Amino acid sequence: MAMLRRRKAPPAPPPPPPSEDHSSTSPVASSSKAEVNETEKAKASEKVRKERKGRWSCLDSCCWLVGVICSAWWLLLLSYNAMPASFPQYVTEAITGPLPDPPGVKLQKEGLKAKHPVVFVPGIVTGGLELWEGHQCADGLFRKRLWGGTFGEVYKRPLCWVEHMSLDNETGLDPPGIRVRPVTGLVAADYFAPGYFVWAVLIANLARIGYEEKTMYMAAYDWRMSFQNTEVRDKTLSRIKSNIELMVSTNGGRKVVVIPHSMGVLYFLHFMKWVEAPAPMGGGGGPNWCADHIKAVMNIGGPFLGVPKAVAGLFSAEAKDVAVARAIAPGVLDSDFLGLQTLRHVMRMTRTWDSTMSMIPKGGDTIWGGFDWSPEGGYECNPKKHKNNDSHASKDGNGASKDVDGETVKSQSQSVNYGRIVSFGKHIAETPSAKIQQIDFRGAVKGNNVAHSNASCREIWTEYHELGWAGIKAVADYKAYTASSLLDLLHFVAPKMMQRGSQHFSYGIADNLDDPKYMHHKYWSNPLETKLPNAPDMEIYSLYGVGILTERAYVYKLSPSAECYIPFQIDTSANGGHQQNCLQGGVYLADGDETVPVLSAGYMCAKGWRGKTRFNPSGIKTYVREYNHAPPANLLEGRGTQSGAHVDIMGNFALIEDVIRVAAGATGEDLGGGDQVYSDIFKWSEKINLRL
Repeated sequence: MAMLRRRKAPPAPPPPPPSEDHSSTSPVASSSKAEVNETEKAKASEKVRKERKGRWSCLDSCCWLVGVICSAWWLLLLSYNAMPASFPQYVTEAITGPLPDPPGVKLQKEGLKAKHPVVFVPGIVTGGLELWEGHQCADGLFRKRLWGGTFGEVYKRPLCWVEHMSLDNETGLDPPGIRVRPVTGLVAADYFAPGYFVWAVLIANLARIGYEEKTMYMAAYDWRMSFQNTEVRDKTLSRIKSNIELMVSTNGGRKVVVIPHSMGVLYFLHFMKWVEAPAPMGGGGGPNWCADHIKAVMNIGGPFLGVPKAVAGLFSAEAKDVAVARAIAPGVLDSDFLGLQTLRHVMRMTRTWDSTMSMIPKGGDTIWGGFDWSPEGGYECNPKKHKNNDSHASKDGNGASKDVDGETVKSQSQSVNYGRIVSFGKHIAETPSAKIQQIDFRGAVKGNNVAHSNASCREIWTEYHELGWAGIKAVADYKAYTASSLLDLLHFVAPKMMQRGSQHFSYGIADNLDDPKYMHHKYWSNPLETKLPNAPDMEIYSLYGVGILTERAYVYKLSPSAECYIPFQIDTSANGGHQQNCLQGGVYLADGDETVPVLSAGYMCAKGWRGKTRFNPSGIKTYVREYNHAPPANLLEGRGTQSGAHVDIMGNFALIEDVIRVAAGATGEDLGGGDQVYSDIFKWSEKINLRL
């Protein structure tokens, strides 16, 4: 049995787990366990906190960004206020070289002094408007600016602002319970918004040679209204007459130099007829009033013959820039997006502004061209640039412009039919007229109301709601519109607006200026239907920018079928490409100042009034002064001192110098021999077959 092994005993079972009965746990063990649990909880809490700290929420990012922007703003503001006043100029000169003296300083050194009183006539939208009476939504805004300044109320209460900026759709005067009036004094239009000058630079330079408020007068008026209605409601024309008479009598009998800008050019043209016309329609000043009180009228950027841009604004509440925005964000500007319905509000408001109808193109196809011709035909959209604003472009025997080196500027035909101001489709704009089949819209029956079911559409009423789908289709089927047929188009799509406008404005060419009907005030702002005053010693200047592509004609399309849309819009997909670069984003471009084409700004002084004509029977001398656009070289130059843009030209040193010299006593011949021309205005004027 020795060989037998003894079996091992089985392993002892593990000890039982400790009892959960806390009553049997000793106080020391219990305390130790609690400490362990607390430590673990603290570690877990710290871990969660670190994880949360590592995550960066959108709110954190926004707060951080706002903090950085505010800190940077306050730091820059503190630095700006702490630095010497000459430091910005020092930095600019270090980068760009020495800056030229402002015109006022330059001419002061030459010994020029204030002589003739100066009258400023602002244009559309540049003059401030303030509230004198309003509805409940406008509480707290008494004598606060609704137009100009910061435009704060546009953002705070947009619908209330639109309501108070609109005029009565029947009378063109104040709506019941609302009184908005023009701001008075030089501050009315010195700045359009903080930092955005209009007249301020010119005023400051005039002050350098001795001008002050008693020798400068801002002829502010409510630019929304028809010109005659500014007299009916506010007696504005009478105030201008009285102020000019006062300035002449208190300044030794020296006549005034009047400086209108933009639509102010048409307003003052109306004034010159009004002031000499007998009462009650006119001011009763007699036939020699202008000769006795006005030395010169220096028109800046004057739309004498209208602007195509006005048609686009009335037809679809658009211009080139708005059309681009409308294409980038389809439906945002003209739908119910966020309840804004922006374009329809804009259209409803601006169609109550009768003044906009003063800038519809005048002279019909005779001036603006027909289906297959236009005065600017063959214009090249990449013309040879001139060296600077001081160069004087001469003319050869045929009236063609020559550049600074004496080389005739030639343009290559690009087959642009500028005479077709509105075309439905790019192919229509380019097709020969013989191949275009038009269906006359004038007898079309309006119907199938486009806003019959949508309450929000009816709340923002425009005349398109009464046009109906049948009327919309009829407009598009006519295919192309020239300056003559545009008037019929606007009467068809906006009869109520045009009915008001036809009481105050006319767009034709007079056959017989001695016809008594032309004594009516509606003809007075059309230079083709009225005579200049009998003032042979007076001078008239046309000062405007050139070298900027300017809206001249449009390619349209129908908007997507939706009840609340404005039914027509510029077709931004229409482009000419390299072979026809005058067509950009549905807009045909020609030479001008970005708003007014050269043809409108220059024709009357280049030909229509040049010498003794039936429109200028006393032979008032006229001068064309063009300023070739040169953009600022860098951001430090701001809006530049050689700009030819429609508003920025008010800071153009060459223009300001011309104005100051005339105000100080110079004549047109003293300004470098008279005309200063860079464009083809004389050549284009010769293409216009108008009896003079």
